[in-house]
Amino acid sequence: MKRILIDYKKLNHTAAASLIDSYPYGYGDEDIISLKKPNGEIIEAVEVKTDDTVYLVKISQSLSNFISNFEENMEKELDKAAKVELDSEQEGLGNAELETDRDLETDSLY
Repeated sequence: MKRILIDYKKLNHTAAASLIDSYPYGYGDEDIISLKKPNGEIIEAVEVKTDDTVYLVKISQSLSNFISNFEENMEKELDKAAKVELDSEQEGLGNAELETDRDLETDSLY
């Protein structure tokens, strides 16, 4: 199994989904892994596992924002998709009603 240190912005869709599934309410101190680079710099990361890879996702303020905003953004996308579908259905019903009205007008002429 590969272990990759990565910034969340570079995660593929599968790994990003696993990140959100693993930490839906954010991460705590117990989730943080500290790594020391050869130059002495300390990097903090959280672990995300997929079928073939363990990602160590670097922690930053933008990662926290990504996790907290992900659900909100998904809800907005779902609401937008539902609205488009509803509008499409209503448009179809509107045309059916107009045709029915035209049929009634034609029947009354005879």
